[in-house]
Parts: sequence; structure tokens; C-alpha cells
Amino acid sequence: MHVLIVDDDARILRFISSSLKLAGHSVSIATCGEDALKLAESDEPDVMVLDLLMPKVDGFEVLTRLRAVSEIPVIAISAHTSSREKALSLGANTFLAKPFRPEELIRIIASLSVA
Repeated sequence: MHVLIVDDDARILRFISSSLKLAGHSVSIATCGEDALKLAESDEPDVMVLDLLMPKVDGFEVLTRLRAVSEIPVIAISAHTSSREKALSLGANTFLAKPFRPEELIRIIASLSVA
């Protein structure tokens, strides 16, 4: 499965990317919302892991713009659990609070690919 990871924190990107690669997934990375939208169109990922709080174009804006053109499953991630309801209302398939264990993310990705 091809996963697009979107986060402005390089450490989190490395953590998620290496975990998913070890689990057998291919990965694309975006560090901002604009790049995420471009890669969602050009790379045609199976799933997007989207940080909600980023500078300029945040995850909420990405969700809004993405849902206008795509139904790709989106796992919204944030350390702020108060963002859960807004993310889900904008079209995220699920929400995962930071910090999380890689196994949690891998399990969610597997469940979205079956749905």
C-alpha cells in the first residue's frame, strides 16, 4: 500500500516513514499542505496520514480542498485531541492522537484498506 505522510516535523516524518516501510508500505512525504495536495493528485496514494497543525496551509484546509476532488482515506494526526471532531467533520476517516505507537497506525491503515 502506498501512504502519503504529511507533517512539518522532520522527526515525526522519519518515525512514521521508517515504521511504515518496515511494515512493507511504500511512502511519499510532504512537509506542507500545498505539497500534500500536489502529491495526492500526482502519486495517487492509497492512504494519507495528515498532521492537522502546520504553518500556512494546515491539515484542515488540506482536508477541505482534498474532499472536493478525492475520497482517499485520511488518517488525521495531532497532539491536540480537541481537533478530532473538526477533522472528522471535514472528511477525515479517523483520528490518531500523538504520540502513538507505530502498530496503532499500521493497524488503522490495514483497516482502511479493507473498508
